[in-house]
Amino acid sequence: MLEDIDLGYVSTVMVKDLSRLGRDYVSVGHYTDIYFPEHNVRFIAVNDMVDSADGENELAPFKNIMNEMYARDISCKVRSSHRLRGNMGVPLSQPPYGYKKDPDVKGRWIIDPEPAEVVQRIFRLYLEGNGVETIAHILQEDHVMIPLAYWFSKGLKRGGKRTRIDPCRWNMSTVWTILRQQEYCGDVINFKTYSKSFKNKKRLENPEENWKVFHDVHEPIIDRDTFELVQNRLGKTKQRKLKPQNGEKSIFSGLLYCSDCGKKLCYHFNTSRGIRFFGCSNYKGDYRGTCTKRHYLREDAIYQVVTLELRRLSAYLRQDENAFVELLCQETDKELFTKRKHLETKLQQTLLRSDTISQTVQKLYEDNISGKVSDEWFLQLANRYENERMDLKAKIASLRDEISAMGTAQKGRDTFLAAVRRFMDMDTLTAPLLQELIDRIVVYEAEGSGKNRIQRIVIYYRFVGYLDLPSDPKQDVTENTRKGVAIRYLPRTASA
Repeated sequence: MLEDIDLGYVSTVMVKDLSRLGRDYVSVGHYTDIYFPEHNVRFIAVNDMVDSADGENELAPFKNIMNEMYARDISCKVRSSHRLRGNMGVPLSQPPYGYKKDPDVKGRWIIDPEPAEVVQRIFRLYLEGNGVETIAHILQEDHVMIPLAYWFSKGLKRGGKRTRIDPCRWNMSTVWTILRQQEYCGDVINFKTYSKSFKNKKRLENPEENWKVFHDVHEPIIDRDTFELVQNRLGKTKQRKLKPQNGEKSIFSGLLYCSDCGKKLCYHFNTSRGIRFFGCSNYKGDYRGTCTKRHYLREDAIYQVVTLELRRLSAYLRQDENAFVELLCQETDKELFTKRKHLETKLQQTLLRSDTISQTVQKLYEDNISGKVSDEWFLQLANRYENERMDLKAKIASLRDEISAMGTAQKGRDTFLAAVRRFMDMDTLTAPLLQELIDRIVVYEAEGSGKNRIQRIVIYYRFVGYLDLPSDPKQDVTENTRKGVAIRYLPRTASA
């Protein structure tokens, strides 16, 4: 309409009442008082008896303000209802890819079998060592429809372009979002985004501390242990796709860390010499980073070291299972005790602050009754303390959940033992097995050169951390990894 007015095609604009033109009194006033007169356009609001041909209407600005107040009031009521439902655990968003609305129970999600299989496959491919871009390429080659195309094929209304050149063209960002989606564990997360006011429809990212998380609300697609393992592997950076000439991705990618700067070691392939190796991703010599050492480590070397270390674990477990379990308990219980003590201290501090606020509000109420504090000042302070009390209440519940979750240490030890036993029946290392057993491998800079070159490698296992197994002089092993090169493995000093 504005384009037609600018071209001179419109002489009169007629609406039922002023609210049909708009509820923002500033914008409505701009059009009725400035824009329409400048373009010689007559404006008529029938029910409000406004006609620009009769001259200015003194009541029109007040009606515009009342129209905006009505919109503001409706917005407050909707936000209040939205907040109430969100705090009760009712999902406020559309179900993510892999779920659908339950036709029988309002506000409940159920698993959509076809996309749920795709979600499980994405997590499985990632744990097998595939990067985000590689997974997207695999799904595209298998002609798997992207989430938006799938929803449109089922007649579901979702935001996005309906016309696409290739409905099976997956993007890295889509795979990345699915891997980060906590809802696949059965959780509901509300208030991830917010808008500043009813006039501004743009959604903004809400800080995580303002989220409301409700666990185990619907049936999970991904078990929580698998999801947490994937989050640990994802870190804060996206994986890059390996070039075709470099061969397959290393099974150790994402597990090796620099001892000096803490960054991950990148996987490289020397095409001229056929050597696969790792180097610090933060090394300033290659990447203009801050780490002064490269922490060079060949893939065949770390393969031999990890294999021998896991053989030590298997031999110790086979020789004396009770002693091995006792060792695991000592390592996990020691770490859990420290963490539990820290959480319990924070819980006591939070409880104390909550009690203090309750006493303060009670005293404030008594002062208000006696006239020492005005009603206005009392309402302002009471509202502030109530907000803090609600935040403390949520924090107390979160801390208690964390303390309660520490009871899963036994489950973690059992999972670790089961993975070690699986290694006993395998001849080679695989990416899924390493993901189950190892949390990270810290690589130190090599010392010396030639035959005297020594490099320290420390392995931290999942659930148990670093394991200091009893030393055995007979386990001083030398392995020929390639022609002319041998690795001497000294388990007690973790050297290679």
